[in-house]
Amino acid sequence: MCVGCLCPKNLSYQAYGAVAFKYWSILAVLSEREIDIGIKLASSSRKEKWRKQVHDSGIKRIRRLPIWQGEITVAPLAGGRTNLNFVVEDTAGKYVARLGEDIVEHHVMRFNELAASRAANAAGLSPAVVYAQDGLTVLEFVECKTFTSADVRQQHNLEKIVALIRSCHMDIPTHLRGPVLVFWVFHVIRDYAAKLLEVSSPYTALAPELLTIGNKLEADAGPFDMVFGHNDLIASNILDDGARLWLIDWDYAGYNSPLFDLGGLASNNELSSEQEIWLLETYFGAPVTPDLMHRYHAMKCASLLREAMWSMVSESTSDLDVDYAAYTADFYKRFQQTYQIYQQM
Repeated sequence: MCVGCLCPKNLSYQAYGAVAFKYWSILAVLSEREIDIGIKLASSSRKEKWRKQVHDSGIKRIRRLPIWQGEITVAPLAGGRTNLNFVVEDTAGKYVARLGEDIVEHHVMRFNELAASRAANAAGLSPAVVYAQDGLTVLEFVECKTFTSADVRQQHNLEKIVALIRSCHMDIPTHLRGPVLVFWVFHVIRDYAAKLLEVSSPYTALAPELLTIGNKLEADAGPFDMVFGHNDLIASNILDDGARLWLIDWDYAGYNSPLFDLGGLASNNELSSEQEIWLLETYFGAPVTPDLMHRYHAMKCASLLREAMWSMVSESTSDLDVDYAAYTADFYKRFQQTYQIYQQM
């Protein structure tokens, strides 16, 4: 029997030709899909090979450092959205080695991260920097629990976190040395919109609208005070050693509005509206005014928009083993929901 009963003796020449054309067209589409799948699999295979090469070369580089005493062990440390992280142990102690170059599209400059890390340690907020060279930083290891968003939402933890944030904002500047950056979220949003167009991102069609929203939020969020912000208050950047909390990962640190850290903490960890009011009143030491609340919510929207666009750009530019597509979907949905509420205020 012929495939699909496409036998000339059962069909007119015209009908046979039409059905055969449709049949081969379907095969062509399937072939294109198979080719596309093949390209994606090959790309995934290349990325996996590249990641293994980077991983192996990173371990070799760590082993060659002149700071170790005796034999060392090196083990991968999970997490890290802009770095490769390893736990290193020698006869003297335990450390975290972070490998990462500048990531210009995300405004991550390692000289700035290093300056902020050292100042944060001097302010009593972060583990000490033991050693640093281009693209590699070694820090003291802290035996601790890494927070989840559920941990952040617990009131007794929130009270400690607010103290950490205030110390970051007020104390770190007294310990900073050398040049440091401003992290202006609205500039970052504009830059991300341009980057989406530049790399022909799947989100290119969204870029003009997101740019317009970002500019509107900038107008709504002022006037601005300036502090030294952490600017990446996701739960996993907060550690609990059982006696105190630590704040880590200063990739995005820089001068910014305090409302960005407060809005980022709330949006990244899904604080309730009651907790947000408590957060603002505790941080500022005064009742929340309608003006402050409006500016805060504008900055909270900007924080979510930046986080979503960070992931959109990363989908096209990063080779790290992170499910950026899922992260984009999560934070873009959060942004849309929050911005819709903001528009109704």
